[in-house]
Amino acid sequence: MERPRQAVIFAGGRGTRLGSLTADRPKPMVDVDGRPFLCRQIELLRDQGFTRILLLLGYLPNTVIDHFGDGSAHGVGITYSITDVDDLTAHRVQVARELLDDTFFLAYCDNYLPFSFDRMWSQYLDAGLPVQVTGYDNVDGYSKSGMRIANRKVEIFDRSRTAEGLNAVEISYAIVHRDTALALLPEDRQELFEQAVYPPLAAAGRLGGYLTGHRYYSCGDEKKLAAARAFFTQGPTVILDRDGTLNERPPQAQYVTTPEEFRWLPGAQEALGRFGMAGYRILVVSNQAGVNRGALTADDLHRVTAKLLIGASEAGGPIERVYHCPHDWEEGCACRKPEPGMLYQAQREFDLDLTKTMFIGDDVRDGQAAFAADCPFGFVTDERSLLDITREVLEPSGLSLTSINGD
Repeated sequence: MERPRQAVIFAGGRGTRLGSLTADRPKPMVDVDGRPFLCRQIELLRDQGFTRILLLLGYLPNTVIDHFGDGSAHGVGITYSITDVDDLTAHRVQVARELLDDTFFLAYCDNYLPFSFDRMWSQYLDAGLPVQVTGYDNVDGYSKSGMRIANRKVEIFDRSRTAEGLNAVEISYAIVHRDTALALLPEDRQELFEQAVYPPLAAAGRLGGYLTGHRYYSCGDEKKLAAARAFFTQGPTVILDRDGTLNERPPQAQYVTTPEEFRWLPGAQEALGRFGMAGYRILVVSNQAGVNRGALTADDLHRVTAKLLIGASEAGGPIERVYHCPHDWEEGCACRKPEPGMLYQAQREFDLDLTKTMFIGDDVRDGQAAFAADCPFGFVTDERSLLDITREVLEPSGLSLTSINGD
């Protein structure tokens, strides 16, 4: 099956939770760092390979049409379907049915999630189910869960969010087989699309669930809009492994237990200084199973980390946060690499876009964690140091390396 190239976006509601911000414009046209929120979403879809966007409009539709036109200025083709402002989403899809591709990507205009569509599509093909929705794993209680996803299927879809065992927030990103969805839409009443389609498919074991740990961002209300603005205005960040990337890696199954055993790798401090000069936030994530294995104490690790932080600051590349996983290999935690838990923890704390945040490490497990979190990955080897990768990252930006060296 060929991957879909059409994205369909619900963008017709009044946006009353935004108060006066939507008095003269629809919710997706609210400003985020000088541009409408919907611009961000359309550009994300374009970058993920979608060439055609269908906008389902209702409230003040001309505001959207006048801004986007045929979409060519944004690198896509945009068409429109307009219904009454008070129509619910199932009806909007019914009206637009002749404009829908056999399989399309569905989104709501007020949510933004950095994602890899290729991975999402691969899971959809493997599952062989007609519809696949996306859920945020909500480990931080960011919102209230309304789904239970297990084994890549949605077992329960509950808009009331009162059922037992719910573990995911429905983000309103979905891959939809048109005919399956249309067959479930009511002809004689107004209803929400997700209420008409998702619960019966879940009950029949036919609703796929794509689970992500990357927080989504929204313009749904003023509090969420503030978080979205922080997300879209972030400066660059780089995430680094520690042992074998910044300092000499101890022998297998051994650990750096004292500050004296922490020895910088050649060029590592210079690399930190270059990132610092370029305005990067620097974070470190490190497996430290030796803590739970009894090889070092939490205080030992703190003293080693203090030497790391002092050396980084002296080099001009201060490290803003160090995350470590203390768990033993067999504990089955979500933070020990190759699991991406520490990357997601950093994402939530600093509102990062992990798809644009490089993770640099020297171990296959680092690469696996990066892949799981959709991070670009820089692989440190004997032939390619952290400093080499730093040059690769910074030189294309036009930053003068001569000025960094002070020559």
